[in-house]
Amino acid sequence: MNIVMVGAECAPWSKTGGLGDVMGALPKAFARRGHRVMVVAPRYEIYDDAWETGIRRIFRVMNQDVEVGYFHAFLDGVDYVFVDHPSFHFRAKDIYGGERQEIQFRCALLCKAALESVWHVPCGGIAYGDTNTVFIANDWHTALLPVYLQAHYRDYEQMKFSRAVFVIHNMAHQGAGRLSKRSSWSCLTTTVSLQAERKHCAHLQARVHTKQPLLVQQQCDVFRLYDPIGGEHMNIMKAGLQFSHRIVAVSEGYAWECQTQEGGWGLDAIIRENTWKLRGIVNGIDYQEWSPMSDPHLLTDGYTQYDMETMVEGKRQCKMALQKELGLPVDPDVPMIGFIGRLDYQKGVDLIRDSHSWLMGQGVQLAMLGSGRADLENDLRSMEASHKDQTRSWVGFSVKMAHRITAGVDMLLMPSRFEPCGLNQLYAMAYGTVPIVHAVGGLRDTVTPFNPFENSGTGWTFERADAEQMRGACTNALETYRKYRPSFRDLQLRGMRQDLSWDHAASLYEEVLVAAKFQW
Repeated sequence: MNIVMVGAECAPWSKTGGLGDVMGALPKAFARRGHRVMVVAPRYEIYDDAWETGIRRIFRVMNQDVEVGYFHAFLDGVDYVFVDHPSFHFRAKDIYGGERQEIQFRCALLCKAALESVWHVPCGGIAYGDTNTVFIANDWHTALLPVYLQAHYRDYEQMKFSRAVFVIHNMAHQGAGRLSKRSSWSCLTTTVSLQAERKHCAHLQARVHTKQPLLVQQQCDVFRLYDPIGGEHMNIMKAGLQFSHRIVAVSEGYAWECQTQEGGWGLDAIIRENTWKLRGIVNGIDYQEWSPMSDPHLLTDGYTQYDMETMVEGKRQCKMALQKELGLPVDPDVPMIGFIGRLDYQKGVDLIRDSHSWLMGQGVQLAMLGSGRADLENDLRSMEASHKDQTRSWVGFSVKMAHRITAGVDMLLMPSRFEPCGLNQLYAMAYGTVPIVHAVGGLRDTVTPFNPFENSGTGWTFERADAEQMRGACTNALETYRKYRPSFRDLQLRGMRQDLSWDHAASLYEEVLVAAKFQW
């Protein structure tokens, strides 16, 4: 099968969060399973390993003719195609920034360029074509792709064998806007300039001058969503959900939460109407990047690589190296807790702030890494200033430090208020670091509560996102660490033994792609 994944970011070239990791790892898993795979993403800056194809196409986006180029790289069996246009340039660190109309422009342009890449970009000398192709659109930034596929192509006997699968990574971001703003509708008027030299579609040549039609009123109505507070809105994700042939949520728990009023963020009714095409699939991790046995960030500064047999001594050495690097007292026996994540309301870092004095009273060391809201960044600095011998806060993001914290701490704290899937708890378990998580979304699916009587489970969970519940879970974790070390070691090893690879997730995605292609 030809699989085309489309997203606003793709590691290692561009990344702001988990979506970039997914776009970098899942395609390689598809390729290992024998599929022909293309990834389409914007070209935000010069990529040394991506070459210009010389192919230029003109699309009409928001009432202007726009010329784009395509760059190509081939890595690990995957074709990476980067759409080149000035609106994408120099946005690697601000991928989703800008005014609403700018963001809509970039999203619409990416979707149109991605759809036609299968015709015009000769990866390996042969274009993908549209006879056996399934597009995978990721989050609202690509939600226009299934809309355009149906309205601009399939309705006119083009790409009639192609299908679109839409993946929900975070329902909270939907591309919604007030209908009173004329720019809200401008992305819907996107057309494509058809050129007569498209010999394989001779019947299209008659429409070269008229171009493809705009979305008709019935199709535009799919974007409408009534907000009880703000009135009628345009919602891009809503349209993408309804036009897609199948929907994937990034965990089974999140698929269920999206159908609830609390977790659907206004689209719960739409999700419930489309449950027949909805499935939850937990993300995997890329063991080429996240493995304590081969992690290059553990080769220097006193760190060491380790496996399940050498885990106890390996993590002990990594902890001491982390303590030394962060300037904390070096003591391999003190319990060390880590936090890695975006500093915002979703990630629950304020719960850690509210419990900080209590945590310090438990005699733990705390290593925190993240960036985001300015007030929460200041909270991290204040926590370090108040307990310099126990807390270190790294405001910003460092891939190297994320790996080292994951390897060096004993427990990773994730008090997220909602978490579609989460990757840090998966990385932690692969490194023998025990997660303490709020049992929500993908965290509930991937971390099973520790049962001391059956000696089972992979971590500690708490049911409500508040500081008291979090402190209760931390109390149990610290007591196990201090008084029942063999049970704690078993927890670590159970986490490391799990198959958290993308290969398993890819096999489940295959079932969805086949259903999108053949089941109606």
